Parts: sequence; C-alpha cells; structure tokens
Amino acid sequence: MAIDVTEETFQAEVVDRSRELPVVVDFWADWCGPCKALTPALERAEEARAGKVILAKVDVDSNQALSAQFQVQGIPAVKAFRDGAVADEFVGALPPARVEAFFDGLAPSRADELLAAGDELSLREAAELEPNRADLAVALAKARLERGAEAEALEAVAAHENDFAAAGIAARVRLAEAGISTDAFAALDRGNRDAALDGLLGELAGADPDTRDLLRQAIVGILSEFDPADPRPRDYRRKLSAALG
Repeated sequence: MAIDVTEETFQAEVVDRSRELPVVVDFWADWCGPCKALTPALERAEEARAGKVILAKVDVDSNQALSAQFQVQGIPAVKAFRDGAVADEFVGALPPARVEAFFDGLAPSRADELLAAGDELSLREAAELEPNRADLAVALAKARLERGAEAEALEAVAAHENDFAAAGIAARVRLAEAGISTDAFAALDRGNRDAALDGLLGELAGADPDTRDLLRQAIVGILSEFDPADPRPRDYRRKLSAALG
C-alpha cells in the first residue's frame, strides 16, 4: 500500500529508505484526472512485487517545496529513487504495461537475488537465467576456484572474454594449466589484492611473451574489480605499463 510522504518525512521515507529498497514516488494532486487514472496501475505494480519496491505519494499542492526541488512541472510525475537519488522517471498516465515495465527495471531480478545468495548452486542458476551477464559468470567462476575446480571456472567465463574480470580469471587458470604456480593468487584468495598485484608484477620480469600476456590479463582483471573511487588502480596501472616496457 502506498505511503503518503510530506516535506518533513521525505528524507527518511524516500531518500534514506531507497538505500535499502527502490522507492517509486508519485507526485500527484486531487484535482488531477490523469493522476487518478494512473494510481491503480502504480498500486498493482507495487503489490505484485511483494515488498521489493515501495510506492510513495506526494501531494504537490501541500508540498510545493518538494515539487520545486525535483523540478515537477507536470503531473502525474513519477520518480524512482535508488541509493538515495533519482534512478528513473516518467511524466503522464502511462498504460499499465509500461508501468509494469518501469517497475521491472527497479526490482531486483531473480538472478540478482541468486547472486546475493552467493553459494555456487545459486550462482550457477543465476548464470543460466542471464547468460549474457559477465558479473554472474565471474562470481560463479570464483566459487568454483574456491573448491579447486579450475577447468569448471574456465568454462564459466569462456563466453565473456571481452570482460576484464572474466579474462583475468581465464588467464589465472591458463597459467596454472601451463604449470606456472604463483603465491600471488593465494594472496588474492585471502583477500589481499595489493599482495597479489605486487606478486604478479614481480613475475613479469623474465617471463616469456605468452606468460607475460597472461600475467597482464590477470593483473588487469584484478584491477577492474576495485571500487572506482579507490586510487590504487591508477598506481598499479602505471607500474604495469612500466613493467611491460
């Protein structure tokens, strides 16, 4: 059921709450005919998602500051909040099918839920549901590496050679297949990325061209998984460029 939100409660009920679940905000007014036509479709879409998306309503006449803040120039205006910011929006009374599609873009997919579960069985199902997603393939490959199933890990990422993380895992397996063992990957498995990168960079010197390329791919794969705000990848990329000459 939709919740009524005011200027006083908007921060807590919409912005803060959207960091946990998507919140769809319907800016409306009692005198607006199209608003009343849209409301049932919004409510059905929320109900169908069983708590995965929250619907909030803002009366623009009573909350003019919110309308101005979010540049509401016509109603109904629907804005979806995720992670504290507007993630998607539309204006006007869309037909029910398009409202459903709008909500579909916000609610976690079955594959996302399985990815969050994190166990290998769930990850395998997720990868089967959405085979084009490299992040699912990488997660599955990592789970297989944890139990030493390197050939199965390689199989998981085989279709994603253009993804840096997937290519890095494939390079790791091929290095092992070539009989090239390294303590760097043991450090990576312990969660120590810096030690892993330092170790792989150290092994570039004196390696043959094919091995150097595999080491490069493994390094780039690890770097691709850093948080974008982390400054370390920039330093490591500079070191990699210098090591490759």
